[in-house]
Amino acid sequence: MKKYIVRYGAMRRLGAIERPEKDASKFFRGAKVVVKTQRGLEIATILCETNDPKLDQLGELVAERPTFVRPLERADESRIREMQESESGDFQRCLKIVERMRIDLTLVRVEQIFGRERIVVYYTADGRVDFRELVRALAAEFQTRIEMKQIGARDETKLLADVGDCGREVCCNAYLATMPPVSMKMAKLQKATLDPTKVSGRCGRLKCCLRYEYETYNELQENSPPIGKVVRTPLGRGRVFARELFARRVVVDLDDGGRQTFAIEDLDEREPRPVAREKRPREKKGSGRVPPTSRPDRPE
Repeated sequence: MKKYIVRYGAMRRLGAIERPEKDASKFFRGAKVVVKTQRGLEIATILCETNDPKLDQLGELVAERPTFVRPLERADESRIREMQESESGDFQRCLKIVERMRIDLTLVRVEQIFGRERIVVYYTADGRVDFRELVRALAAEFQTRIEMKQIGARDETKLLADVGDCGREVCCNAYLATMPPVSMKMAKLQKATLDPTKVSGRCGRLKCCLRYEYETYNELQENSPPIGKVVRTPLGRGRVFARELFARRVVVDLDDGGRQTFAIEDLDEREPRPVAREKRPREKKGSGRVPPTSRPDRPE
């Protein structure tokens, strides 16, 4: 069996499919195939071929194991275009029903499954929403099964956003399989600006790219002397003032008042040993005795 990693659905989920060996032709990256998932027939895009026998250990990266049905045919392409053209109209029809029923939710996108087994309605809301009446109204309108899916700010961006601040396609809509946790600690370590408007992405949350180099920064930080540490340099003793982690260099305030930049390999972080002092015997207090003085022996 030939195994392939595929991406499918509006949420760009990852899956692994198996193709019988009797099909001699090989799929290349970007090829379209029809697969059967838990939701029904869907169009999937081939990402790569894999020979890894431990696909089950990939966990969340491969969320499902769809069944391969057949390659995409020319007749399917016209059907896909019809679905894409009708998606905007489906959204407006759904929006009118939500407004008429005065349900407190925000529609994000309406996705129609290729096999028309169901329509998935993505929405955001502050809390839980009782949409039972809405589902009945939508089912009567579209004459198919309705699936309501509540999503967060990051998933909303994944469905709607196009380009990020870097000028490239947003990562969550390009290749990310899962949303990695990002904290302000990562921005501080990388010396990024702490202005929320500059470290936040299209979703209003911290940018996912802050996590990409975090492990490398941590490793470099562990192998660099901390700020304030006393070190010995080729020009004498000094104290670390700043660090350039990627350049593996540090700025040192020398004891003579100067400031120089040194490579980490040129530093000696060992503390100089203090000079040992000669110990003198202590006199007992309050003894009243005077130590005898040395004098020459008397002649007999």
